Amino acid sequence: MTAPTSTLLSNLFDDLPDTPQPIYAKLKQAISLKISSGEWQANQRVPSEAEVVNALGMSRMTVNRALRELTAEGLLVRHQGLGTFVAEKKAHSALFEVHNIAEEISARGHQHKAQLLVLESAKASVEEAMMLGVRTNHEIYRSVVLHFENELPIQIEERVVNAKLTPDYDKQDFTLQTSYAYLMSVAPMTEGEHLVEAILPSELECQRLQISAQEPCLQIKRRTWSGEDIVTAARLLHPGSRFQLFGHFGR
Repeated sequence: MTAPTSTLLSNLFDDLPDTPQPIYAKLKQAISLKISSGEWQANQRVPSEAEVVNALGMSRMTVNRALRELTAEGLLVRHQGLGTFVAEKKAHSALFEVHNIAEEISARGHQHKAQLLVLESAKASVEEAMMLGVRTNHEIYRSVVLHFENELPIQIEERVVNAKLTPDYDKQDFTLQTSYAYLMSVAPMTEGEHLVEAILPSELECQRLQISAQEPCLQIKRRTWSGEDIVTAARLLHPGSRFQLFGHFGR
């Protein structure tokens, strides 16, 4: 059951940190703790600016700044005419590693589904040959798979594959196993590289990902090797509102 606004505000006042920092920062910290602890849950409506101002005696400017910064940081989301809500946690992948997307989604306790859009054999174009380090007209496979997390599209996977290294790639059912799982079984990855950038999606990509034309996407261009040979070059496209990359490194 969703807690009433009065309860949320009462607990929020109790959790304001007793530290020497600006009031807006204290409010941000208190709200962040509520969200990270799970006390304020995803999609739950949070108290409005006016409600916080009246209950906590803060200035409207202070409250507005705290909520605005939390929204910019992705912890809250504002819906015009409805109010401010706790944002759903974004899916994330490791920045320095390559994982099976089905396993990542399963590890979050969610359901993975894949829709196969393209699977064909072809002769490599000049651009594809350069990506795979082979000659033009070398035999390749092309595939496009749309991945879902709990029925919501989360990734378009476009891939070109060196056919010499991946026999029967075009005979696989990528709705039952991911291309990653198959490629790792026939040509285990020994090294890889990727380029990450933000882009605006095409009209077709918007349709596939069920997003607006104004929503930026996170694009990952990745190549992987098995020994001395490039096995595959992939372009992975994710809606910016549903995905983030995470990396950990040390000295």
